[in-house]
Amino acid sequence: MPSPAADQRPANIDDVARLAGVSAPTVSRVLTGAAKVSADKTQRVEQAIVELGYRPNASARALVNGRSRVIAVLAGDTSHYGYAETIRGVEVSARASGYLVSITVIDSTEAESVHAAVDLALQQPVAGVVVLKFDPEGVAALAAVPASLATVAISGEIATGVPQAVIDEMTGSYALTAHLLELGHSTVHHVRVPPSGKEDGRTTGWRNALIDAGVPVPEIIDSSWEPLSGRAVGRELAADPTVTAVFCGNDEIAMGVIRGLADEGLRVPDDVSVAGFDDHPISELFSPSITTARQDFAGLGSRAFGQLQQLMAGGETPRLTTDQAVVVLRESVGAPGAERGGAARG
Repeated sequence: MPSPAADQRPANIDDVARLAGVSAPTVSRVLTGAAKVSADKTQRVEQAIVELGYRPNASARALVNGRSRVIAVLAGDTSHYGYAETIRGVEVSARASGYLVSITVIDSTEAESVHAAVDLALQQPVAGVVVLKFDPEGVAALAAVPASLATVAISGEIATGVPQAVIDEMTGSYALTAHLLELGHSTVHHVRVPPSGKEDGRTTGWRNALIDAGVPVPEIIDSSWEPLSGRAVGRELAADPTVTAVFCGNDEIAMGVIRGLADEGLRVPDDVSVAGFDDHPISELFSPSITTARQDFAGLGSRAFGQLQQLMAGGETPRLTTDQAVVVLRESVGAPGAERGGAARG
């Protein structure tokens, strides 16, 4: 009599063969389509699969038909909003097409660490790779991926190399900065999140808007990814009476800056206007709600998978797909306040 453990084990290919009254190789041929099987045997196999709840092993199928159904995603982080939403976009589209997504975090730019992480990700047979090139870790990971693998990079700026899915950060940050100048601010200070290289599109757009307007370009203020670093920056900015408008590299840093300004008795936007970037879900609920630039991260991930799918099929794919970051105006920006208005454009 079978033990409870035996009763609970998943069905295997031999179980399907016994129930269908065929050989295991016949079941394999039905599953893979590697050879023609009679209609009667095919029907019996398919019925046995349903009755047993059999799920073919993906690795075994890959060995049989030479095709993997696994996509490797390499990212410097998975906890930040933009990263998580982009990966979700990749995963949803991949799953709809029958692919499993494997995620590997690259937590260092040191060559040995990067190669170890990439090698680990590629130990299983993968059909293709998506790299989130949002930070230096992503840039390093992309360089470590073998050129023979179908690969698509996801980025906030256009670059050469493998096919890319991009959101045009530069246009969005330019428009945000220009809006702040139109409100009457004499310039806009910039709190930058860690860039992927020398400079990301949102910083370039900010600088270009100031140059085109013929206004001073303040020195860039660097923060980490942590909102608490934004709070420290906000406290420092509060001590400078010439600061009336601040553009932050993302919404979480903007929230930190707003809190830091409040720590020093300044109100947003009455005393200082603060804008963010990304349109984090909390930005609309924050008080004041944050003016930002919305990026469709899930759509970005979906576009990247679409490009990768074309590569994996052996076809051509666009070298670049792009979308715009859209400015969303909320409560956190306004005209310069009277008390700090000496820096306003008159």
